[in-house]
Amino acid sequence: MKIDKKLLKITFLGTGTSQGVPMIASNHPVCLSTDAKDKRLRSSLLISWDDKTVVIDCGPDFRQQMLRENVQLVNAVLFSHEHSDHTAGLDDLRPFCYKIGEMPIFLSQRTLDSLEQRFQYIFSQENRYPGAPSVQPNIIDKTPFSLLGLKTTPIQVMHGNLPILGYRIQNIGYLTDVKTITIEEKEKLRNLDVLIVNALRIEEHPTHFNLQEALDFIEEIQPKRAYFTHISHKLGFHKEVSSKLPKNVFLAFDGLKINA
Repeated sequence: MKIDKKLLKITFLGTGTSQGVPMIASNHPVCLSTDAKDKRLRSSLLISWDDKTVVIDCGPDFRQQMLRENVQLVNAVLFSHEHSDHTAGLDDLRPFCYKIGEMPIFLSQRTLDSLEQRFQYIFSQENRYPGAPSVQPNIIDKTPFSLLGLKTTPIQVMHGNLPILGYRIQNIGYLTDVKTITIEEKEKLRNLDVLIVNALRIEEHPTHFNLQEALDFIEEIQPKRAYFTHISHKLGFHKEVSSKLPKNVFLAFDGLKINA
C-alpha cells in the first residue's frame, strides 16, 4: 500500500516530567523562574496534517493543553505506556468523542490492561456510565501500521525495566522515558528529519536518559534536527541549557510549533 508523505505540523503540548515544572512544594530556582519556557506541563505531542489531528499521550494536563492550543478535533491517540503522567487525561477525550464517536486509541496490551483497571467505567460493557468517553482500542506491538493514512512504526525502548513504545511517524521520531534501546530498534530511527527524545536532568537517572545520554543518542542516530522533552527542573534554566547545546539540537518548550 502506497502512503503519500504529508507535511506534518507538530505542537509540543507539554515538555515536563511526571511532576511538571514548577514541581509542587519546591523552592528550586528553576521552579521559581518567571520565564514562561521554564514552566512545563506533562509531556504530550500533537501532530496534524490535512484535516487530521493525533495526540501522543494524554496526561493529567490534557484539558489545559487542549484549551491553550484551541484544539477543535482529535482523530486518534497513541500511548507510550501506562504511567499516570501519560494517561491520566483519558476522560478528557469526551468532547472529541462527542464529535467523532469512538476515539481510536493505539497502545500495547499491557497499557490497555492497566487502563481497563483504572478507568473501568470507560471500558465496562455492562451498566456503562452514559457520560464516559467511547474509545476503540487498537493493540500494537513492534509492527508498522497505518495511522489515518500515515506509516507509523512503533519503537520499543526500555524505561528502566519496563518495555514501552516510542513512535516513528514518517520521518519524525518521538521517544519519551527512554533509558536504553536495542540496536535493532535504533535502526528504525535512521534518516529522521526530526528526533524528539527525553533529557530528564544533568545527573544520571535509573529510568531516563540524562542530558549526556540523550546527546550521545542523538550523535549516534544523526537526525537532521533534535528536540529534548520530558524535562525536569533539575536540567536547568531553559535559556542557559539552550545556549550550550550543539547545532541543530534544541530544548523544546510548551507550545513550541515546528514543521517536518
